[in-house]
Amino acid sequence: MNRRHEVLFTQLETYRNETLQLIEHISKEEAEIVPEGFNNNIRWNLGHMYLDQYLWIEAVTREKSNVTKTFTQWFGFGTSPINFTDDTPELEELKQLLQTQIRNIKEKYGDRLEEEFPPTEMGMHTIEQVLTRTIYHEGLHAAAIQYLKRFVERLDIQ
Repeated sequence: MNRRHEVLFTQLETYRNETLQLIEHISKEEAEIVPEGFNNNIRWNLGHMYLDQYLWIEAVTREKSNVTKTFTQWFGFGTSPINFTDDTPELEELKQLLQTQIRNIKEKYGDRLEEEFPPTEMGMHTIEQVLTRTIYHEGLHAAAIQYLKRFVERLDIQ
């Protein structure tokens, strides 16, 4: 793996760890709260971040993933916690999935980062480009989690 790819995976792991630190002391109950004015909760944002990386890898490679088949119904674009079922991963399971995701992607796709595919609607045509894009996406949802966490903490004080 070349230096650029090592840096990319270091960034992915670093930002993922920062996201996981945000929710370190969030309880299962707190992760379920959808404050007034919000469409989703912390649990949904975590599942969505997990799904997003696989959706974009699938979009560029055109290779179907078992993750996207099930997770899209709960955490896909336009969904919300009202789409959750008894099978939807709980907070602790999502934490575990997120903790291992970057390593799993590195193992499965690390030697294919520069492989050329037909471009997506955003013009991305490599897995490397997709993973770079997911850093931005994760940051957006980490910010949403920060806002949700502030609302949840205020509810706990009262």
